[in-house]
Amino acid sequence: MTAPLQRVLVRAPDPAALAGWREYGWRAEPDAARALREHEALCRILAEAGAQVIVGAEDAGPNPDAIYAHDPSLVTDRGAIVLRPGKEGRRGEARVAVADLQQAGVPVLAQLEAPATAEAGDAVWLDPATLLVGRTYRTNDSGIAALRRLLSGVEIVELDLPHGAGPGTVVHLMSFLSLLADDLALAYLPLLPIRVVELLRDRDIRVVEVPGEELETMGPNVLALAPRVALALAGNDETRRRLERAGVEVLVYEGEEISRKGDGGPTCLTRPLLRSP
Repeated sequence: MTAPLQRVLVRAPDPAALAGWREYGWRAEPDAARALREHEALCRILAEAGAQVIVGAEDAGPNPDAIYAHDPSLVTDRGAIVLRPGKEGRRGEARVAVADLQQAGVPVLAQLEAPATAEAGDAVWLDPATLLVGRTYRTNDSGIAALRRLLSGVEIVELDLPHGAGPGTVVHLMSFLSLLADDLALAYLPLLPIRVVELLRDRDIRVVEVPGEELETMGPNVLALAPRVALALAGNDETRRRLERAGVEVLVYEGEEISRKGDGGPTCLTRPLLRSP
């Protein structure tokens, strides 16, 4: 999850779909024109960092969350597993993900079926043979069991995540943890499962701690563009300073409309498809 990013899938905000912000639990009404400008600027940063940016073209219907292209699929070395989102309003994104991945030339290996639910925000590759998976309101036991069957040879470390503010809010594993290099991670430790803390310690992975006041503003949610090169949401200034002191180059994007109002940071907005070996 930290090698140089070469290809990435994104989905532009649909002005008509953004009108359904209240039904999807967004914090406030997004400005459609500003959201489009923010997303275009995000894509420019990704391209300037060396990634081929693929914009998904499949119609997602009246779903503003479809902008968060990361969640409906899990990418492996052989292709993608299309997941089944735990948020009911996002279930149609599985169909969209299949079309977008096929457009990008990525093989679809399998697709989760009911009663399994899983969202990729709950899945973090610690290394090529170890996948951390959060058991949350969005990823259930059946979903984790399905991933175990599909990912033979991969150790899946199942983790119970906190209740947070309840089923109506987003609490993903990646809400608290981002990897930045083989030996460096960014995390909000008070809510990180103890087993993850121990795994990071045992593997000599240094943790840069996010301050509590920047948890709600998605301080822990950063995208590795390359080892020790991170894309972060503007405004989390103390987290940025801590990353820079740890030797991380931090690029920032403005995301008042596409991130803060919908609770989706740079990892949520991007589905990495290919990284350098």
